[in-house]
Amino acid sequence: MKAFARIAALALLAAPLPAVAQDPSAMRGWVDAALNASAQDLGAIYRDLHQHPEVAFQETRSAGVLAARMRDLGFTVTEGVGGTGVVAVLENGPGPTILVRTDMDALPLEEKTGLPYASATPGVMHACGHDLHMTWWLGAATALAGNRAAWHGTLVFIGQPAEEGLRGAIAMLQDGLYTRFPRPDLAIASHSSNAPAGAVTVKDGTVASASDAWEIVFHGRGGHGSMPSQTIDPVVIAARFVTDVQSIVARERPENAFGVITVGSFQAGTAANIIPDSATLRLTLRAFDPDVRRLLNDGMQRVARASAAAAGAPEPTMNHFSAGAPLVNDSAAVARAMAVLGPALGDQVTYVPAYLPGVPPSEDFAFLVAPEQTVPGLFLNVGTYDPAVLADLAARGEAVPANHAPQFAPAADLAIVPGARALVLAVLSAAGT
Repeated sequence: MKAFARIAALALLAAPLPAVAQDPSAMRGWVDAALNASAQDLGAIYRDLHQHPEVAFQETRSAGVLAARMRDLGFTVTEGVGGTGVVAVLENGPGPTILVRTDMDALPLEEKTGLPYASATPGVMHACGHDLHMTWWLGAATALAGNRAAWHGTLVFIGQPAEEGLRGAIAMLQDGLYTRFPRPDLAIASHSSNAPAGAVTVKDGTVASASDAWEIVFHGRGGHGSMPSQTIDPVVIAARFVTDVQSIVARERPENAFGVITVGSFQAGTAANIIPDSATLRLTLRAFDPDVRRLLNDGMQRVARASAAAAGAPEPTMNHFSAGAPLVNDSAAVARAMAVLGPALGDQVTYVPAYLPGVPPSEDFAFLVAPEQTVPGLFLNVGTYDPAVLADLAARGEAVPANHAPQFAPAADLAIVPGARALVLAVLSAAGT
């Protein structure tokens, strides 16, 4: 912890926002009191949100729940920003403007947790923890609105649609997030993980990878399944591509650099005895380094064209439908946060220096804190699993269900207060009195 304090002290000298004057232990005291008082209500909200998931840009019910609660807390609320987004503003005198984001969308996935409050929507599940994120967001807003003497400035709490697929942040920005509403001096977000509940990780520098999403349509010539010589089979072409494209990662990517190509969707044909006219793939490419990112994108297109050419097929149609830069935490914001989180949370918080790599998944929050926005960002990871469950799985040699798995089941009763607490303390690190 002393090392955290030294890092924080050095970076605070250049910090554009003021450091907090309150004692971090005292901060945690009133924050925990506020959150524990509302824990039962927050738990009910979480279970309701989990049971009623909504996919990207269809989060009307979830947005309505957030908007109503924020109005009750005294925020000025605007709905329908960037589609289904929510922007809630609370002014509290002169001081910095702090944006706090939650994502709202769920995944097109059938839940297999067996929870009593499992998804009531067939084929849709909060498998990435966005239901917890919304609950943390509401808990943080409740605590901050209830103790305005502890902070100063302006809070801009946003409920963002469509984080999955990296589309929602752009939609809100294009709808005037940074022009219609107070422009933030700092943007904060957090994400759930399958680490022990209450564990908080603060990563300096690069937090998450860049991501590129592609749709590739391989064109062929359909016909009867018994006469393949009279066709050009796009299923075979696409299957060859799925295998061959991995050679870019295995043989072209530098050995010491992160890079992943994943084909997540393969759709072709309607019957066993029909060779279709086309096969459609959807895939993602991820990297930290811009040169590796370029290598993956260029190589993937080259292999797609070669796969089609080898079969005498037309050139495939390739649509680059989503792209996101790496998510990078602002070093000064990280230092300020650690100056509060370190003493307040003790061994529950882990600082990861900038020279260590980030995590493979990508994050839509990157668009809100991209260099061209000139808004520094602070992104936290928070554990959500019951330590006893983790110990039991380890003893049985079983993997812990991770985000995007149909068995992903955070221990909400153990994770709600710590997740909301981390957000409040992060806000106070920049706007505390």
